[in-house]
Amino acid sequence: MNAALPIHEWLVIVLGLGLLLADLWLPPSARRNLGYAAAIGVGAILLYSLIWVRLPAGEAAEYAFGKMYVLDGMALFFKRFFLLAALLVLLMSVEFADRLAAGIGEYYALTLFALTGMLFASSANDFSLLFVSLELITVTFYVLVSFQRSQAGSLEAGVKYLIIGSLSTSFTVFGIAFVYGLGHTLNFGELAKVSWQFGGDRLFLFGLLLVMVGLGFKIAAFPFQIWAPDVYQGAPAPTTAFLAVGSKAAGFALLLRVLFTAVPDVVAQWSGLLILVAGATILYGNLCAIPQRNVKRLLGYSSIAHAGYMLLGFAALNQSGQAAILFYLGGYLFTVLGAFIVICLVMRQVEGEDISALAGLNRRSPLLAATMTLSAVSLAGLPPMAGFFGKFLLLKSVLETGATLPRSGYYGLVFVALAGIVISFYYYFGIVRAIYWSKDPADLSPVRLSLPIRVCLYACIAGMFGLGLFPGAMVNWTDEAVAGLRPANAPHAASVSTIAAPGEKAGGIANPR
Repeated sequence: MNAALPIHEWLVIVLGLGLLLADLWLPPSARRNLGYAAAIGVGAILLYSLIWVRLPAGEAAEYAFGKMYVLDGMALFFKRFFLLAALLVLLMSVEFADRLAAGIGEYYALTLFALTGMLFASSANDFSLLFVSLELITVTFYVLVSFQRSQAGSLEAGVKYLIIGSLSTSFTVFGIAFVYGLGHTLNFGELAKVSWQFGGDRLFLFGLLLVMVGLGFKIAAFPFQIWAPDVYQGAPAPTTAFLAVGSKAAGFALLLRVLFTAVPDVVAQWSGLLILVAGATILYGNLCAIPQRNVKRLLGYSSIAHAGYMLLGFAALNQSGQAAILFYLGGYLFTVLGAFIVICLVMRQVEGEDISALAGLNRRSPLLAATMTLSAVSLAGLPPMAGFFGKFLLLKSVLETGATLPRSGYYGLVFVALAGIVISFYYYFGIVRAIYWSKDPADLSPVRLSLPIRVCLYACIAGMFGLGLFPGAMVNWTDEAVAGLRPANAPHAASVSTIAAPGEKAGGIANPR
């Protein structure tokens, strides 16, 4: 057992416990600065990971805890992704600290414990670790979402998230029980060796579908998205930002592991279902965002739509689609966190979260106005921003599969995705219109920005432009990260008649021998 392999997780746990101890000894006036200490600690762990953590030459992955935990290219990608997201969220939280009546030290520590769950999720190679990491993420967010206990909206969001999160957990556990009962293993690698036998077993497929339902709640995919708008609106802004970026990315990391590590032969039968879910998620998120006036609620519906875009990579069932998901998440991180930093600084009251609160922002703070505008442009998918190239890669992966299976619905899915992009122009540019062309803004007082926040804003802008204009390095990194995953139509030594006879198709994907 290589107990030192989860070094990222151990370091974050130690940092979180250290913050709780420091919170006991520091005077209340100094506790706000614990956020800077947490951010420095997370930054140091990220720097350590980038410089020192490498996979041994010639090895695709390392394992720990009886192969429950895997450290491979995809795990390293997501670990660094989560650390960067947590770093920006912690700096945002310092600016939000004066709106928390008490417990700011605990707020920082819970953010770190949620980060720990995300780090474990990125390395989950077993259903038991999948469940534990999901629960560590979810339970900490139950508290973080309802942390503003004096506000009814925050408590309401926390209760809704608790009820629906518990429901999703029950689906996940029940599904795992079915899969284990038939496959006799919880390990993804071991399950991949036998899963082809269960391509026609309805109980196994039902269990796997229940696991997908549980993960669908985490990423807010249709029809499991009902919690997202209310929770995004009611939660504190830093919590919403971390939920939108970190928790969603953890759900996608686990989906990639389950579908393309544990059961790649079985998921080849699900192309039609994946196409349907992706298209419905895109349309639902974009159409429901149109009438929204609360910016956080609008971004909640937007996040549903973006989950649909990322599901295009799953529907493609190929490695270019898998890599496109990772690239899209990279651009999404800078885009969404940039938007939420602006919301955190400008909209200080729940009743002030209307789009009209952004009126005149270009005169109050040109940097905040530029960041919010560029975030809206990137989310809309316009060049030269990161969102444009991310959508391009996802659509390209779908078209690659559609070219080989012209009657499978992939071209229809591309049309739906393009329609969703066009629809999104309306509500994203409503934000831009409010910033620059609103008449008679109620507040023209300047917004003062601390040095750490300025650095965060410039980093988000650089990330949006960098990934859009110079995507080559990121594309190469994501290609390497997904190299250990199998495309769903990869040949398997045991392509037997339970899935498809030689020369026939299973769920629209050729199953060659």
